Amino acid sequence: AETRRLIRQAQIYGPIPRQFLVSAGIGTGMKVLDVGSGAGDVALLLADLVGPRGGVVGVEMNPVILETARARVDAAGWANVTFLDGDVTSIALEDDFDAVVGRWILMYLPDPVAVLRGLVGRVRPGGIIAFLENDFTYPPTTFPPAPLHQQVMRWTTPPPGSPGPDQQMGSKLHQAYLDAGLPAPQLRLDAPVGGGEDWPGYAYVADTVRSLLPMMEQMGLVSAGDVNIETLADRLRAEALELRGVQMLPIAMGAWARKP
Repeated sequence: AETRRLIRQAQIYGPIPRQFLVSAGIGTGMKVLDVGSGAGDVALLLADLVGPRGGVVGVEMNPVILETARARVDAAGWANVTFLDGDVTSIALEDDFDAVVGRWILMYLPDPVAVLRGLVGRVRPGGIIAFLENDFTYPPTTFPPAPLHQQVMRWTTPPPGSPGPDQQMGSKLHQAYLDAGLPAPQLRLDAPVGGGEDWPGYAYVADTVRSLLPMMEQMGLVSAGDVNIETLADRLRAEALELRGVQMLPIAMGAWARKP
């Protein structure tokens, strides 16, 4: 279920990482380190951007999802992608990368600044450090406002100081780069938005709630009976259609800078 959610997430957010990486300067012939490769979505995108003369090294500490990533790269026919199984903070890596990138990874780390500082050492002088993170203190929401979507937002926004990913990491990227000793980064903000019968955002929001539900129950935010997860996507779709509204998903904020 989590792999399916990640792939659906990549389908919806797909144009955003591409535009972000191109804006950051990722291009033909570069050697790029992909941090937290997951199911391989960013590695596949990077392989296309750097081309056969470039190379991509992906690091992922979940060996199960890494097999999915390897299978997808093989199916796509890319020979310029290598995956390493391990923790990016301790795994042996070269120090001549033209760029290091990550998507939705810093928000899950207890000390993202320390990780950023360490990754800078893997990049050659003048190389690119580019990270894309969410800020979940904004949508999912709809226009016009819709009660079920507002309820989902309340369910999935834990109180300040709660365990789990940093809900505001996207907004904290600028400060994190400065704290890691990098120049002030260039910033970009994007958000997927859509509507109508076939918009996949309804299912993506339901998948996300499904993924978070055990933690939400443990924290006492909601019960499984309140959520009724098996029908949530259909109810979100019906609500948006009834209002002839659009659904906006959480914003993605990107930051990039060059190593001095």
